[in-house]
Amino acid sequence: MNTETVKLYTRQNDKTLSQLERDGRIINQRAYVRLHFGDMAEHYLESYDWFTAEAAKRVPKPADVQASIWCSISANNCLKPIDGTVVYVLEVPKDQVIYFDEGKWDYVLNRIYLPADEEDRMAYKKHLKALGVQNGFEFFQGRYKGMYPQEMERIRESWKRVFQIDNWTIFNVCGNIWEIRKEWVKQIVRPGESLEGLPY
Repeated sequence: MNTETVKLYTRQNDKTLSQLERDGRIINQRAYVRLHFGDMAEHYLESYDWFTAEAAKRVPKPADVQASIWCSISANNCLKPIDGTVVYVLEVPKDQVIYFDEGKWDYVLNRIYLPADEEDRMAYKKHLKALGVQNGFEFFQGRYKGMYPQEMERIRESWKRVFQIDNWTIFNVCGNIWEIRKEWVKQIVRPGESLEGLPY
């Protein structure tokens, strides 16, 4: 039986080449996220940890993986390789891909309510007004931190909509994976090389 595959593209540190050669796979660790984001790491790690827990409910996560690998669904929207990086062109079994809306991801990063639609957005705005709260930014940090645990839970619950894709385009849809297996790698693009006719 043939497994349906999809093409994904991801830019990674070129040190991952030795991990791929040594282990036959590349996985992500929280330490890499911490290194990548520097001073802002703790803020991002909270969001990434939430994403990891939710994504694992959709596609089972290997025990040794601590964070997903972010991928583009099109070469046209993949970060170009720069010094110290490579782009992996992958063919991945479709059932291993965690699709989500990157535009909605900003709500998770900013710790704010992700409305289902315009009507829900207006209803939530009205709800905040009834609470006497100016904005929803400060439930997790700021003047309302810890004062409204039920509101924090409501916001977290809304973030699950990040996995609901309302408008499928190469610019807002990401397809994350838990690992890059050697057999999924179809091409490795280095700085200055082209990818599928695109001048990289």
